[in-house]
Amino acid sequence: MFGVQETMKRGILFLLALMPMLLVIPTAEAAKRLRDFEKPPHNYWQRAPQDRFTKIKTALETGKLPLDRTSEKAFVVSLLKALEISPATQTLVYSTTSLQLSRISPRNPRALYFNEDVYVGWVPRGQIEIASIDPALGGIYYIFDIPRGPVPIRIERSARCFNCHAEFENGRVPGLLLKSVVPGPGGGSLESFHGDITGHSIPLKDRFGGWHLTGKHGITDHWGNMVGTLSPAGLKKSANPPGRQFRWESYPVSTSDVLAHLLHEHQIGFVNRAVKATYETRSALAAGNVGETKAIIAKYSALLTRYLLFADEAKFPAGGIGGDALLKKDFAKRARRTKAGLSLRDFDLHTRMFKHRCSYMIHSAAFTGLPTPLKQQIFAELRAALNPAKPHLASAHLPDAEKRAIAAILTATKVW
Repeated sequence: MFGVQETMKRGILFLLALMPMLLVIPTAEAAKRLRDFEKPPHNYWQRAPQDRFTKIKTALETGKLPLDRTSEKAFVVSLLKALEISPATQTLVYSTTSLQLSRISPRNPRALYFNEDVYVGWVPRGQIEIASIDPALGGIYYIFDIPRGPVPIRIERSARCFNCHAEFENGRVPGLLLKSVVPGPGGGSLESFHGDITGHSIPLKDRFGGWHLTGKHGITDHWGNMVGTLSPAGLKKSANPPGRQFRWESYPVSTSDVLAHLLHEHQIGFVNRAVKATYETRSALAAGNVGETKAIIAKYSALLTRYLLFADEAKFPAGGIGGDALLKKDFAKRARRTKAGLSLRDFDLHTRMFKHRCSYMIHSAAFTGLPTPLKQQIFAELRAALNPAKPHLASAHLPDAEKRAIAAILTATKVW
């Protein structure tokens, strides 16, 4: 056996010999860790973004598109107006599931706002976060400070967001993230639900964890408006009513409405599926393997058709939901209608979200950016699914009259 001194000496010599290898590992590992979406044929960083926020970014930075700087809230409201986002889409989250986690708590919730192509996050006394959907690339992420005084707005395109927005939860492509967790009293997550699944199929009882939920809804078993503590006896839940630990006056509106939550979840579910389909199809087309390309197009056309037609929509509570009046009004303003007045944005809200169950996200950048062969196959699937004469798995839940109404809307609004 070695003596103690000899053992220490040999150990030190071993570590000194190993150090050059250890220094090399991070470089090699970093090269290996280059994400697939950053490589050909996708070239995430080489393509010029065509998303809605990037198109106005220079005007914001140069002041050609002036925003109200009289207060934080006024700045946010004017930014939302510039992006054509209704303040009534506001949802408030107090779990620390964001890049700005140190600023978020039940006393200072983070606010989110959205339209079909742009998602805005804001923490009072913090920064503005943007996730803007590019037709070919998916999420383009920005973060910036609210300017004080006359200084220019300095907008950073962020790669740090990839730590969450391009990981396993959304298929390692630049997508969107929506979590339901039980936060502790300080906002840290104690338990989470539905992991890497997003979209309208998630049961309502598993949603809203770490979020405030307001409005008429009749959902009695959910995780919103509460915090938890852990003990030997298990998880103990405590109420965290909206407005108890923060001032509503700090935010543009006094709601975190149930309808805004449902729309947000639906949109994120669609965007993540569409972005994943875009990247997978583009890879297959570039590889030139005809059989693999056909299989991928068949897989994603079936998946997206089923999602567009709300085939797996979660069950609504008895009595339906209400929905904030301003949100309904602003949402309807963006409708594309037939001569008879029908639109994919017409709400039902009694037993389901929409009267005509085909998603308005068919007009979004995430859909329009789908590779042409995949989009053509989706149109073929939709035509088959909306044909009352022939049963189809993706539309078995739709009455014939609703199928005809949807087909008329898609034709009149020049979708196909």
